[in-house]
This record gives sequence, C-alpha cells and structure tokens, in this order.
Amino acid sequence: MATILVVDDELGIRALLSEILTDEGHTVELAENAQQARSARELFKPDLVLLDIWMPDVDGVTLLKEWAGQGMLTMPVIMMSGHGTIDTAVEATKHGASAFLEKPITLQKLLRAVEQALVRPAPREASPPPATAPARGASLLLMPTSLAGGYGGQGLVGYPEPYPGPAAAPAESSSPHASQSFDLDRPLREARDAFEKSYFEFHLAKEGGSMTRVAEKTGLERTHLYRKLKQLGVDLTRNRRT
Repeated sequence: MATILVVDDELGIRALLSEILTDEGHTVELAENAQQARSARELFKPDLVLLDIWMPDVDGVTLLKEWAGQGMLTMPVIMMSGHGTIDTAVEATKHGASAFLEKPITLQKLLRAVEQALVRPAPREASPPPATAPARGASLLLMPTSLAGGYGGQGLVGYPEPYPGPAAAPAESSSPHASQSFDLDRPLREARDAFEKSYFEFHLAKEGGSMTRVAEKTGLERTHLYRKLKQLGVDLTRNRRT
C-alpha cells in the first residue's frame, strides 16, 4: 500500500479522505496549507499527493509549479477543487498533475483516480522554461480517459505537447483512443465545446454508441447526457452497433 499526503484547508475533507484511504490500507498524512505540505512532502516522501487548489496561504497550482520547477515532482499529484474550470485543469496538468477531481468527490471516482495515479510512472523532473513564449495559436494535446470528464464533477486529464508547426492534417483515425489536437486561439466557450464534443465522441465510439454505458462512464444522468450531445451537435447514430 502507498503513503498518501492529503492537503486541504477544510478539516472535514481531510478527515473524510483520510478515513476512506486508511480503510483501503494506505498510510495517510495530512496538511492544511502549503507550508505544512512542503514539510510533509520532505518528511514522509509520499507516493501520491491529493492537493486542494484553493488554500489560504499559497494555492495548490502555485505549489505544484514550485515542486515542478525545483525538480521535486517525483510523485503523482491529483488536484482537487470545488470551483474548478477546464482552464484550471489544463493549467494543472500542464505543470505535472496526473488528474483533476472536482468536489464533492465520490468514493468511486476518488479510488479510481488514486489507483490509476499509483500505477503510472513518476513524473519526470521539470525542464527549464523555454526562452521565448509559445507561438500564438499553439495547441495543447488533450487525451480523454475513462476518469476524465471536464465537467459534472468528473475531472480532466491532459498532457501538454510542443506545437509542431504548420503541417497537413492527419487522416482521421478510426480508433476511439486517438488523441485530438485543439486550437486554443479562440474564445473559451468555443474551445470548451470543441473539447466536450470530442470527449463524448470518444466515449460513444468506445462504447459502440451505447448511451447507457456512456452515461455510466461519464457520471451523467442519461437525460442530461442526451441533451448535452444534441446541444454539441454529436451524431448519435455514427458509432451505434447494428
């Protein structure tokens, strides 16, 4: 079992996560702010950190950047927030977070995130920042997974990739696991809709067009899911098995 550091300024959240993870056989250490988190990380060398974003002294994303910049991100970090957005999730994963969970966190999603984070290789030490800013219109490669949702209390997993420069568009892949490249040089709402459409098309293809299985996988009520797909213009018949 693993040693897990839980960093959250809310006593109730710390107590709940500690109880759940201890029952699973893990050793749990607690911190209520960034200063305590730094000390606990140094003292206990945790195998995994559950890190809240909104804290009174230093926010979780800033602490994550600090660890990454100092080459101290040797363990997976799962970010948590009750007020998260796709922008926040993308920023966190860009700096090394392995997952993003939105509060309230259900037992199933917590345990799945912890299990997946612990089997992944430890993050590589952060490289020095580039001398120049990325070119305008650079892309970020977002890779949907069964854990990631982007809204509805799910979470988001993403991996930044360097912008490859102008190139011919690749042929469309028939694999539901194919990654997508998104143009971020557009209004936030358009970028979010483009991501969500690709996310649901990914799961529809993976589940053979089954709305019931996609609803279970993404954690959405079936009627809400259907309305969302219609709103995004997703073709519901494209991946249906006959």
